Amino acid sequence: MLVINEKEIQNTYGMKEAMTDIKAVLCAHGARKIDNPHRTVLAFPEHEASALYMPSADLSEEVAAVKVVTIFPKNPSRGMATTQGVILLSDAENGEHLALLNASYLTRLRTGALSGIATDFLARKDARVLTIIGTGAMAFEQAIGVLAVRDIERILLVNRTREKAEKFGEKLQTFGVTVPFEVFEDVSAAVRQADIICCATRSNEPVFNGMDVRTGTHINGVGSYLPDMKEVDHTTISRAAKIIVDDLAGVQDEAGELIHAAHQGNWSFHDIHGELYELVTLTKTGRENEEEITFFKSVGAAYFDLAVAKGVYSQTKVRNIGIEIEV
Repeated sequence: MLVINEKEIQNTYGMKEAMTDIKAVLCAHGARKIDNPHRTVLAFPEHEASALYMPSADLSEEVAAVKVVTIFPKNPSRGMATTQGVILLSDAENGEHLALLNASYLTRLRTGALSGIATDFLARKDARVLTIIGTGAMAFEQAIGVLAVRDIERILLVNRTREKAEKFGEKLQTFGVTVPFEVFEDVSAAVRQADIICCATRSNEPVFNGMDVRTGTHINGVGSYLPDMKEVDHTTISRAAKIIVDDLAGVQDEAGELIHAAHQGNWSFHDIHGELYELVTLTKTGRENEEEITFFKSVGAAYFDLAVAKGVYSQTKVRNIGIEIEV
């Protein structure tokens, strides 16, 4: 079995490859070739923390994976990462364990790839201004995913701590992004100028006012992943002409803003336009006019992690990465 660390993965596998592999697994999901059992969550209340165990299998490719992620919000005070994870990739034909991969970068990458794919189908072709609300670790690949599909000319950054937003912009520049960035303390001003909005926070309250959203705007929401979280307000959900989700079963259990909207009584999950795989397989329409407000909600699913882990492993056949161990 190969053990592949994060640096090797980052040097081998990027947004372009991730988007290709995510589209393939979405097609497999549409063909009912994905087995994705409900994830198991272990809670550690004394630490306000949890561990998630997420299995999946691609029956068309005969490969399976389990991602294990721990989320310990108090870790930064210890000098440790809040989120840590690994993915175990296995051959579903003979049971051989193929690789153990660091999951931190891959989780961010597959989430960014999902938003990039959704943006390509749902954002206006002439979208030029990207507003990012929340500049934590998950937001970086959100930006890269959008930049992969639209010719963005301005990036507006909003974060509770201005210094973190500045560092985020500098990180984009170090990565090679030449689009100028501006830091906004007034979220309403940043939202009113946006053609595309990406939200990547752990907020329990909406992070912008839906009345500030211009017609024709596309929104990606990836930060809230628990029923009591909600980045996007009810006004935005009500104004959205199309709501697309990454995985309907997961969203019904975990997407706090949509769960809250359903409890309000004037919106239901039946109002969802479709799942992302339906856009990729062209069984549902994406944007149909310049006036639509569109909203993509992502909570993640194990088969997305499987897709990128498999993609990295395929690179080992042509690149000398990873350490071989006996198990």
